[in-house]
Amino acid sequence: MTSGDLSKAQLRIERLALRDALSVEERGEKSLSIAAKGADALTSSAGQIVSGFMPIRSEADLRPLMEALRRIGMRLCLPVILDRETIVFREFAKDVPLVKTGFGTTGPDDSAAVLDPDILLVPLSAFDAKGHRIGYGAGHYDRAIAKLRAKGLDTTLIGIAFDCQEVPSVPAEPHDVALDAILTESGMRYFNDKMAGRTAE
Repeated sequence: MTSGDLSKAQLRIERLALRDALSVEERGEKSLSIAAKGADALTSSAGQIVSGFMPIRSEADLRPLMEALRRIGMRLCLPVILDRETIVFREFAKDVPLVKTGFGTTGPDDSAAVLDPDILLVPLSAFDAKGHRIGYGAGHYDRAIAKLRAKGLDTTLIGIAFDCQEVPSVPAEPHDVALDAILTESGMRYFNDKMAGRTAE
């Protein structure tokens, strides 16, 4: 059986195991590469609101990227999981203290402004060359993206992963929303014309 024949759940387990197998040093080096290449690719987005995320488990560490984006003039926010159904995006101002926000995540407390991101950096377990992604199974980001779309917003979706999380094919379903781009340690890869004018690594 090839990866393309596996279910989403099987692909999730397989690719997260590969990500978990990376050493702390490897993840650190790859995260710094993601920061450098991501900041370069997003330079033209200065002034926009971008949602990052604080790393949990073996995720890429986006803190260097978020600081780089702050330096080029982007406004940052972080996802906060309010309950099993709801994510909001709270402003991540410089030096703001973070609190535990559920499901192992951290973010600003409820005194922070709630923002609608122009660019959403999306954690994931697996992705393919068409921009289809597999999340962690809870559907938080799917619902958050649907709410942004319902407001009439055309938020740019950029998946964040390591190269080892790519699979030949994700079994996409009709309700799945594809990514506009994927950012890994190899650089930014675009899946459509939404970010036209920017040069992929």
